[in-house]
Amino acid sequence: MAEVTAKLVKELRDATGVGMMDAKRALVEVEGDMDKAVDLLREKGMAKAAKKNDRIAAEGLAAVSVKGNVAAIVEVNSETDFVSKNEMFQDLVKEIADVVAENKPADMEAAMKLPMAKGSMEETLIEATQVIGERINFRRFEVVEKDDNAAFGGYLHMGGRIAVLTVIDGITDESVARDVAMHVAAINPRYVNESQIPEAELEHEKAVLTEQALNEGKPANIVEKMVAGRLNKFKAEIALVDQPFVKDPDMTVEKYVSSKGGTVRSFVRFEVGEGIEKREDNFVEEVMSQVKK
Repeated sequence: MAEVTAKLVKELRDATGVGMMDAKRALVEVEGDMDKAVDLLREKGMAKAAKKNDRIAAEGLAAVSVKGNVAAIVEVNSETDFVSKNEMFQDLVKEIADVVAENKPADMEAAMKLPMAKGSMEETLIEATQVIGERINFRRFEVVEKDDNAAFGGYLHMGGRIAVLTVIDGITDESVARDVAMHVAAINPRYVNESQIPEAELEHEKAVLTEQALNEGKPANIVEKMVAGRLNKFKAEIALVDQPFVKDPDMTVEKYVSSKGGTVRSFVRFEVGEGIEKREDNFVEEVMSQVKK
């Protein structure tokens, strides 16, 4: 019997893409025979799932789960939008959100080890990849906690294409927090308030606005006032509390929330696939499909 060394385990993991422990178990079962271990993993569907790792998973769903004073927001990706309509995939995303909220993992590595109905999260994702036939990837999550005198607001747009989780301090009315979450989904602010905007971002915007004003041929003594006004408008556009509330544009989000006795503490917004570069051929297909409609 060949010794199952760490080097051998790494070689099998690199060849198949499965987890370290799965690779080790397979080698132990076949007494260290690399070829038999690969066959064993293929027979179990694990190596086949791993071979899908080079595919781009930029579709999928996001979800929110609230468990008392703890909430989680997650994004799980698939290769095609069609899979997001799959009931098995929808249930998987919901279960992942629930498990994350219940266990509060510190990072993705810890999350992958959490127990689920069909084994660990990592094993569950491998099985889902095998059954559904597309690469299924748990991309990211965030865990948020609140006090008793605060409310979570969870909102899903387009069935989970966009997910938002807000925290409103000073009230326990979840409908208010959900209204703010709906606003965040629609308007996509970048910060809660002006104080969170990095100074470097403000300086950059100020330089751009100054150049714009000078190019318009405005006198130097007017430029400074113009830039100050436009910079204030810029800050209001990207800071949540200063934006006109979507349900009542006559008041800002801050005024709406304060009228209910609360203040906005935080928000998290996940939009499926944001920041993931799709392959060019996928982009071409999408454009052509639109042209043909």
